[in-house]
Amino acid sequence: MKRLMFTSFFTLCMIGVFAQQGEVFSTTAGAISGYDAVAYFKENKPVKGKKEFAYTWRDAAWYFSSKENRDAFIADPEKFAPQYGGYCAYGTAEGHKAPTQSDAWTIVNDKLYFNYNKDVKKLWMKDQPGFIRKADENWPVVKGGE
Repeated sequence: MKRLMFTSFFTLCMIGVFAQQGEVFSTTAGAISGYDAVAYFKENKPVKGKKEFAYTWRDAAWYFSSKENRDAFIADPEKFAPQYGGYCAYGTAEGHKAPTQSDAWTIVNDKLYFNYNKDVKKLWMKDQPGFIRKADENWPVVKGGE
């Protein structure tokens, strides 16, 4: 079962590589699927952004739930933007880009990380420091595309 889950995950990750090129995970809904990056820190939950509070950063449209959150992001995007461009942190540790879900996230040492889904987040939680170290090493190559 674990092998099937990993194979399915890997296949979906590879699809994500081809579907989501670029340094920032972005869909038609915007960067990080249209969710407010600042809200993860301030409200401790995913909050959908609004088009009236949009900001373009790193060639992606970022949406925020309020003017205050947008302004906080503009003032310091590196503080609020997710690591690895919002791609799956576990996938990055494994050496590839993978899409993410807004409800599969964690904040570690004041940094926002996303995962492919909640099942992958469980794997990620088993060794966050190790996966972060590996993802940090891999990201310079992974972000440029495979």
